[in-house]
Amino acid sequence: MQIDVAYLCAGTLIAALIYYLLTKSHDYFHNKPIPSMAVTPFLGSTGRLMLKCCSFPDFIESIYNKYSGAKVFGLFDTMMPMFVLRDPELIKLIAIKDFEYFIDHRPVFGASDIEHPNLIATKTLFTLTGQHWKRMRSTLSPAFTGVKMKQMFELVVECSESMIEFYRKKGAQEYDMKDLFSRFANDVIATCAFGIKVDSSRNRENEFYKNGLEIANFTSFKMLMKLFGFRLFPDWMARFGIDMIGQEQSDFFSKLIKDAIKSRESGVVRPDMIHLLLQARQGMLKHQQQEVEQNAGFAAVEESEIGRTHSTHVMTENEMIGQCFFFFLAGFDTVSTALTFLAYELALNPDVQEKLRKEVEDTNRMLNGGSLTYDSLHKMTYLDMVLSESLRMWPPASAVDRYCVKDYVLDDGQGLKFTIEKGAGIWLPIQGIHHDPRFYNNPKKFDPERFNEKRRLEIQPGTYMPFGIGSRNCIGSRFALMEVKCIMYYLLLNFTIERCNNTTVPPTIVKGFSLLATEKPIIVKLLPK
Repeated sequence: MQIDVAYLCAGTLIAALIYYLLTKSHDYFHNKPIPSMAVTPFLGSTGRLMLKCCSFPDFIESIYNKYSGAKVFGLFDTMMPMFVLRDPELIKLIAIKDFEYFIDHRPVFGASDIEHPNLIATKTLFTLTGQHWKRMRSTLSPAFTGVKMKQMFELVVECSESMIEFYRKKGAQEYDMKDLFSRFANDVIATCAFGIKVDSSRNRENEFYKNGLEIANFTSFKMLMKLFGFRLFPDWMARFGIDMIGQEQSDFFSKLIKDAIKSRESGVVRPDMIHLLLQARQGMLKHQQQEVEQNAGFAAVEESEIGRTHSTHVMTENEMIGQCFFFFLAGFDTVSTALTFLAYELALNPDVQEKLRKEVEDTNRMLNGGSLTYDSLHKMTYLDMVLSESLRMWPPASAVDRYCVKDYVLDDGQGLKFTIEKGAGIWLPIQGIHHDPRFYNNPKKFDPERFNEKRRLEIQPGTYMPFGIGSRNCIGSRFALMEVKCIMYYLLLNFTIERCNNTTVPPTIVKGFSLLATEKPIIVKLLPK
């Protein structure tokens, strides 16, 4: 009996200690002059997401609208205090002007300085921190200029023409757009980032595509458990060698990259990312002052001074492998998602589609029926307007984060002043801002004219962020825009995109912490011209 009582007391003490540890910081926002969301133990303020009661875009937009009178409000993402910025001026202040206080992303996959042979995710550009990130960003940045994109453009055209030829032969059919564009994005990444050719439309079960799908499957039970563990105990997960990328996929892609490196060192030259990374590894890649950047589009982000700083860092083979994985993860899902929702909007807005097709056909006549050129692509102003509006309505990232690396006094200059302590997080609520009627009239309407030559000048800085903002914006925005525009040119040159009985309107977005994705496939009909 005494033993039972002892066990009961010990259990009660342990439970009390766990409860204390989980709730001790829940009053964090109480002394801040800002509103904050209610908190529950373990789940924080994000219980609806953790329990899959709503989608991430809906969650971000709903909490953004809930605090419509505030410039910033607080919440707990599980156990981390997060400041959500609703004001464009504050966003520019933290993401650009005072960037050194918020140089890192939240350490979701563990600290980047933790060494373990199984870890790859912690070595990618996205997860690197501090000086390690600065060094890698300045090393990689010259590989993503417009001039370098132009060198790879023929590879993207080759993938586009091959895919379109395949689907033209099949005639009029209904297609799952995510599946169709995932295969295209997979082929582009394979040829541009890994130096190999695959044809995922014809060879539907190729190993590259199958392993890629496994990596990008963020909704599997195994992946969800990993994500849950990384949200709560990122450093411990990393110390035990638990990586977001499965060992089988890691081995497969690592071997491809190592083989490609060996072939290049033997004298093979190919205008792709492996070639550029090898140049960067040897210190041969840097920004050229005489390079004239073409207008890649309204959504393209500018490189900061950090990226333009010349780096003498010599990349190791493992660092190269990490960056190739990063290109895959960034380019596979987000590009195919952007294309999926763009096709969806064109199917629902045939007037926009016809106007865009006219521009496509005019460009084709100028090329005398030849292959699309990089210069011609960037002269297609309406295509850029349509894509810019699609990215506004359906941003692939509903929110992006920053991590406070040293205490910061936020002062809006109008009476709002408080301290954001080291270790707190920041959310930039892209979904909420892109759908805020203060910045976009009738925001739920698909209206490419928002981005015409005159009206785009009225868009307030800090209110359009499909590729993020500031020094930690997306390094691959030019590549992604080039890829999306290229395949859309060929698609509209050869097909009409039509809504059909199986087109779900509106689409139901996947619930929980997830990248933008739909519960059911977005299906449209492609009619050959």
